[in-house]
Amino acid sequence: MLIAQISDTHIAEEGRKTFGIAPMAENLAACVAHINAQPLPVDVVLVSGDITNDGTEGEARRAAGILAGLDCPCYVIPGNHDDRGALWSVFGGGACPSRQGDFHSFSVADFPVHLLFVDSTRVGAAGGEICEARAAWLERALAESGDKPVVIVLHHPPLKCGVPESDQDGFLGAERFGEIVARHANIERVLCGHIHLHTHSRWAGTTVTTAPSTGMPLALDLTQSHPSEFLLDAPSYLLHHWTPDGDLVTHPVRVASLDGPFPFVERR
Repeated sequence: MLIAQISDTHIAEEGRKTFGIAPMAENLAACVAHINAQPLPVDVVLVSGDITNDGTEGEARRAAGILAGLDCPCYVIPGNHDDRGALWSVFGGGACPSRQGDFHSFSVADFPVHLLFVDSTRVGAAGGEICEARAAWLERALAESGDKPVVIVLHHPPLKCGVPESDQDGFLGAERFGEIVARHANIERVLCGHIHLHTHSRWAGTTVTTAPSTGMPLALDLTQSHPSEFLLDAPSYLLHHWTPDGDLVTHPVRVASLDGPFPFVERR
């Protein structure tokens, strides 16, 4: 099974660039084309939040139009830049198949790996949250998964990653979330976005992986002594390969023109 993870697309309104300079719609289209061209067909695409930049329905529709070009199913969850109502009006019943009360959390059990999507957004705040209602839903969904391998998808990483977007934005309920995760050895991975950088961290007995943005990586400053800034770069996404041996192997993919490939032998 091959899973592609796209994150933090920050799509602006039609005809506009994000923050006036970042061609994020074009970058998303490049990722879609690249995913469709993978030699091993991709089974499903996960979009781990911040689909829109300002939370408008127009931005969501522009993103949906680009994602409609995928040759495989696609599922989305909200990030702090998204508006739940706008996302539901565009993606509800499809890429966001159901919701739990106010939260866009849902389960997809059609693949060898059980996918659990958890809405970690807090209205009016940049940071994440797993409240008791969301924690209870996750516990029920994990019970239904039995021993099947599980991947949890949410926008916010539940630990500090050394950047303001994780350390200063915060995550309410991270301890409760971690207690749930630690009780289930079949959770192969927790996949997140939000920090615009590719990281891996051991946490609560599993691995948390964050995906890069599709073209707006953060300027990494582990001292956090400067305001948060982003760079312009080629779009990137992650490929998670669930191998026949039962291992989940992650490959970062940068969509850019490179020289090669060349044979890995000495040239004479």
